[in-house]
Amino acid sequence: MQVTIGKISEINRYPVKSFAGEQLTSCEIEDYGMLGDRFVSFYDESKSGWWRYVTARNIPNMLTYQARYHDGDIQITAGDGRVFGWDDALLQEIQSQTKTTLTMSRLKAPHPEHPQLFSVDGASILLITDASLRKLESLHGKDLDQRRFRGNFVIALDDHACSEGEWIGRQIAIGEVQLQVDSFCDRCMMITIDPDTLDKDPSVLKQVNEGFDLRFGVYASVVKTGQIRLGDTVKLL
Repeated sequence: MQVTIGKISEINRYPVKSFAGEQLTSCEIEDYGMLGDRFVSFYDESKSGWWRYVTARNIPNMLTYQARYHDGDIQITAGDGRVFGWDDALLQEIQSQTKTTLTMSRLKAPHPEHPQLFSVDGASILLITDASLRKLESLHGKDLDQRRFRGNFVIALDDHACSEGEWIGRQIAIGEVQLQVDSFCDRCMMITIDPDTLDKDPSVLKQVNEGFDLRFGVYASVVKTGQIRLGDTVKLL
Protein backbone atom coordinates (compact mmCIF):
# COMPACT_ATOMS: atom_id res chain seq x y z
CA MET A 1 0.00 0.00 0.00
CA GLN A 2 1.28 3.45 -0.95
CA VAL A 3 0.33 6.56 1.01
CA THR A 4 1.00 10.02 -0.39
CA ILE A 5 2.66 12.13 2.30
CA GLY A 6 3.82 15.25 0.45
CA LYS A 7 5.83 16.66 -2.42
CA ILE A 8 9.35 17.91 -3.13
CA SER A 9 9.56 21.67 -2.53
CA GLU A 10 13.37 22.19 -2.61
CA ILE A 11 16.31 20.33 -4.15
CA ASN A 12 19.80 21.21 -2.91
CA ARG A 13 23.15 19.92 -4.11
CA TYR A 14 26.50 20.56 -2.40
CA PRO A 15 29.33 19.49 -4.75
CA VAL A 16 32.04 20.58 -2.28
CA LYS A 17 31.66 19.54 1.34
CA SER A 18 30.97 22.62 3.51
CA PHE A 19 30.80 25.06 0.59
CA ALA A 20 27.54 26.72 -0.38
CA GLY A 21 25.66 24.66 -2.92
CA GLU A 22 23.11 25.05 -5.68
CA GLN A 23 19.34 24.82 -5.82
CA LEU A 24 18.03 22.61 -8.62
CA THR A 25 14.77 21.97 -10.42
CA SER A 26 15.68 18.31 -10.99
CA CYS A 27 18.46 15.86 -10.19
CA GLU A 28 19.69 12.37 -10.94
CA ILE A 29 19.91 9.82 -8.15
CA GLU A 30 22.63 7.19 -8.54
CA ASP A 31 23.44 4.20 -6.33
CA TYR A 32 25.61 6.34 -4.03
CA GLY A 33 23.20 9.30 -3.81
CA MET A 34 22.62 12.51 -5.78
CA LEU A 35 24.79 12.99 -8.87
CA GLY A 36 27.34 15.70 -8.09
CA ASP A 37 26.62 15.91 -4.36
CA ARG A 38 29.57 16.00 -1.93
CA PHE A 39 31.87 14.79 -4.70
CA VAL A 40 34.94 16.47 -3.19
CA SER A 41 36.24 17.76 0.14
CA PHE A 42 39.19 19.22 1.98
CA TYR A 43 40.79 17.06 4.64
CA ASP A 44 43.58 16.87 7.20
CA GLU A 45 45.84 13.89 6.51
CA SER A 46 47.00 13.81 10.14
CA LYS A 47 43.53 12.71 11.27
CA SER A 48 41.47 9.62 10.56
CA GLY A 49 37.87 8.72 9.91
CA TRP A 50 35.18 11.38 9.70
CA TRP A 51 37.34 13.78 11.73
CA ARG A 52 39.76 14.20 8.85
CA TYR A 53 37.25 16.38 6.98
CA VAL A 54 37.92 20.10 7.22
CA THR A 55 34.57 21.91 7.21
CA ALA A 56 32.96 25.23 8.05
CA ARG A 57 33.24 24.22 11.70
CA ASN A 58 36.97 24.83 11.21
CA ILE A 59 36.78 27.56 8.55
CA PRO A 60 33.35 29.28 8.61
CA ASN A 61 34.28 31.32 5.53
CA MET A 62 34.02 28.13 3.45
CA LEU A 63 30.28 28.81 3.31
CA THR A 64 30.92 31.95 1.21
CA TYR A 65 32.20 29.87 -1.72
CA GLN A 66 29.42 28.58 -3.97
CA ALA A 67 29.99 25.31 -5.79
CA ARG A 68 28.22 24.08 -8.91
CA TYR A 69 28.51 20.75 -10.71
CA HIS A 70 28.08 20.55 -14.48
CA ASP A 71 29.03 17.82 -16.94
CA GLY A 72 31.62 16.30 -14.62
CA ASP A 73 33.27 19.57 -13.62
CA ILE A 74 33.05 21.56 -10.40
CA GLN A 75 33.06 25.35 -10.56
CA ILE A 76 33.45 27.51 -7.46
CA THR A 77 32.56 31.19 -7.18
CA ALA A 78 34.00 33.16 -4.27
CA GLY A 79 32.00 35.81 -2.48
CA ASP A 80 33.88 38.52 -4.41
CA GLY A 81 33.08 36.92 -7.76
CA ARG A 82 36.41 35.18 -8.45
CA VAL A 83 35.98 31.80 -10.12
CA PHE A 84 37.95 28.64 -9.34
CA GLY A 85 37.99 25.05 -10.43
CA TRP A 86 38.76 22.13 -8.12
CA ASP A 87 42.47 22.91 -8.47
CA ASP A 88 45.66 24.21 -6.85
CA ALA A 89 44.49 27.83 -7.01
CA LEU A 90 41.50 26.94 -4.85
CA LEU A 91 43.70 24.94 -2.47
CA GLN A 92 45.95 27.96 -1.98
CA GLU A 93 42.90 30.16 -1.46
CA ILE A 94 41.44 28.02 1.33
CA GLN A 95 44.85 27.13 2.82
CA SER A 96 45.46 30.85 3.42
CA GLN A 97 42.58 30.80 5.91
CA THR A 98 43.85 28.08 8.25
CA LYS A 99 47.06 26.82 9.86
CA THR A 100 45.95 23.21 9.31
CA THR A 101 47.70 21.66 6.32
CA LEU A 102 44.95 20.92 3.81
CA THR A 103 44.69 18.24 1.18
CA MET A 104 42.11 18.18 -1.62
CA SER A 105 40.31 14.93 -2.29
CA ARG A 106 40.11 13.57 -5.77
CA LEU A 107 36.72 13.59 -7.46
CA LYS A 108 34.39 11.02 -5.88
CA ALA A 109 36.95 9.88 -3.32
CA PRO A 110 35.53 7.15 -1.03
CA HIS A 111 34.33 8.07 2.45
CA PRO A 112 36.94 6.97 5.06
CA GLU A 113 34.37 4.89 6.99
CA HIS A 114 31.78 4.09 4.30
CA PRO A 115 33.68 3.37 1.06
CA GLN A 116 30.48 3.05 -0.98
CA LEU A 117 29.79 6.75 -0.29
CA PHE A 118 31.66 9.99 -0.96
CA SER A 119 32.18 13.08 1.26
CA VAL A 120 28.86 12.88 3.11
CA ASP A 121 28.41 12.92 6.87
CA GLY A 122 26.31 9.87 7.55
CA ALA A 123 24.45 8.49 4.54
CA SER A 124 23.63 9.00 0.86
CA ILE A 125 20.77 11.49 1.08
CA LEU A 126 19.44 13.88 3.72
CA LEU A 127 15.73 14.74 3.88
CA ILE A 128 14.05 17.47 5.91
CA THR A 129 10.41 18.52 6.06
CA ASP A 130 8.68 21.88 6.07
CA ALA A 131 6.63 20.77 9.09
CA SER A 132 9.73 20.24 11.23
CA LEU A 133 11.19 23.50 9.99
CA ARG A 134 7.99 25.38 10.95
CA LYS A 135 8.00 23.74 14.38
CA LEU A 136 11.62 24.78 14.93
CA GLU A 137 10.87 28.33 13.76
CA SER A 138 8.02 28.47 16.25
CA LEU A 139 10.32 27.36 19.07
CA HIS A 140 13.06 29.70 17.94
CA GLY A 141 10.83 32.71 17.33
CA LYS A 142 12.50 33.57 14.00
CA ASP A 143 12.47 32.39 10.40
CA LEU A 144 15.23 29.92 9.56
CA ASP A 145 16.73 29.31 6.13
CA GLN A 146 16.46 25.62 5.19
CA ARG A 147 20.03 25.82 3.87
CA ARG A 148 21.32 25.80 7.46
CA PHE A 149 20.43 22.11 7.57
CA ARG A 150 22.02 21.19 4.22
CA GLY A 151 19.32 18.72 3.28
CA ASN A 152 19.24 17.40 -0.27
CA PHE A 153 15.46 17.56 -0.31
CA VAL A 154 12.86 19.58 1.53
CA ILE A 155 9.52 17.77 1.59
CA ALA A 156 6.31 19.78 1.94
CA LEU A 157 4.15 17.42 3.98
CA ASP A 158 0.44 17.00 3.37
CA ASP A 159 -1.93 17.77 6.21
CA HIS A 160 -2.10 14.84 8.65
CA ALA A 161 0.91 13.09 7.06
CA CYS A 162 3.10 11.18 9.49
CA SER A 163 6.35 12.82 10.56
CA GLU A 164 9.74 11.78 9.20
CA GLY A 165 10.61 9.83 12.34
CA GLU A 166 7.89 7.35 11.41
CA TRP A 167 9.53 6.71 8.04
CA ILE A 168 12.63 5.13 9.56
CA GLY A 169 12.90 1.49 8.53
CA ARG A 170 10.51 2.03 5.62
CA GLN A 171 10.84 3.03 1.99
CA ILE A 172 9.58 6.12 0.19
CA ALA A 173 9.02 6.68 -3.53
CA ILE A 174 9.79 10.03 -5.16
CA GLY A 175 9.24 10.22 -8.90
CA GLU A 176 11.23 7.35 -10.42
CA VAL A 177 13.29 6.87 -7.25
CA GLN A 178 12.92 4.67 -4.17
CA LEU A 179 14.77 5.39 -0.95
CA GLN A 180 15.22 3.46 2.27
CA VAL A 181 14.92 5.77 5.27
CA ASP A 182 17.62 4.62 7.67
CA SER A 183 18.13 6.97 10.61
CA PHE A 184 17.79 10.43 12.11
CA CYS A 185 20.40 13.09 11.43
CA ASP A 186 22.13 14.15 14.66
CA ARG A 187 23.00 17.84 14.57
CA CYS A 188 26.08 19.85 15.52
CA MET A 189 27.15 23.49 15.66
CA MET A 190 27.08 23.79 11.85
CA ILE A 191 23.37 24.69 12.01
CA THR A 192 24.16 27.72 14.17
CA ILE A 193 25.87 29.47 11.21
CA ASP A 194 23.72 31.70 8.99
CA PRO A 195 24.49 30.58 5.41
CA ASP A 196 24.56 34.17 4.12
CA THR A 197 25.93 36.36 6.93
CA LEU A 198 27.98 33.66 8.74
CA ASP A 199 26.59 35.04 12.03
CA LYS A 200 26.43 32.36 14.71
CA ASP A 201 23.28 31.80 16.75
CA PRO A 202 23.88 29.08 19.37
CA SER A 203 20.19 29.17 20.32
CA VAL A 204 19.35 27.30 17.09
CA LEU A 205 21.24 24.23 18.30
CA LYS A 206 19.74 24.67 21.77
CA GLN A 207 16.21 24.61 20.33
CA VAL A 208 16.99 21.56 18.19
CA ASN A 209 18.25 19.85 21.33
CA GLU A 210 15.23 20.80 23.43
CA GLY A 211 12.56 20.30 20.77
CA PHE A 212 14.01 17.49 18.67
CA ASP A 213 16.54 15.71 20.91
CA LEU A 214 19.31 17.03 18.59
CA ARG A 215 17.77 15.13 15.66
CA PHE A 216 16.62 17.11 12.64
CA GLY A 217 15.97 15.40 9.33
CA VAL A 218 16.50 11.80 8.28
CA TYR A 219 19.14 9.98 6.27
CA ALA A 220 18.18 7.69 3.41
CA SER A 221 19.95 5.26 1.11
CA VAL A 222 19.15 4.48 -2.51
CA VAL A 223 17.02 1.48 -3.45
CA LYS A 224 16.11 2.49 -7.01
CA THR A 225 17.88 5.12 -9.11
CA GLY A 226 16.26 7.68 -11.39
CA GLN A 227 15.30 11.33 -11.61
CA ILE A 228 13.62 13.54 -9.02
CA ARG A 229 11.97 16.86 -9.96
CA LEU A 230 10.54 19.74 -8.00
CA GLY A 231 6.89 19.02 -7.27
CA ASP A 232 7.27 15.24 -7.40
CA THR A 233 4.92 13.38 -5.12
CA VAL A 234 6.44 11.61 -2.10
CA LYS A 235 4.80 8.31 -1.18
CA LEU A 236 5.38 6.12 1.86
CA LEU A 237 5.54 2.46 0.81
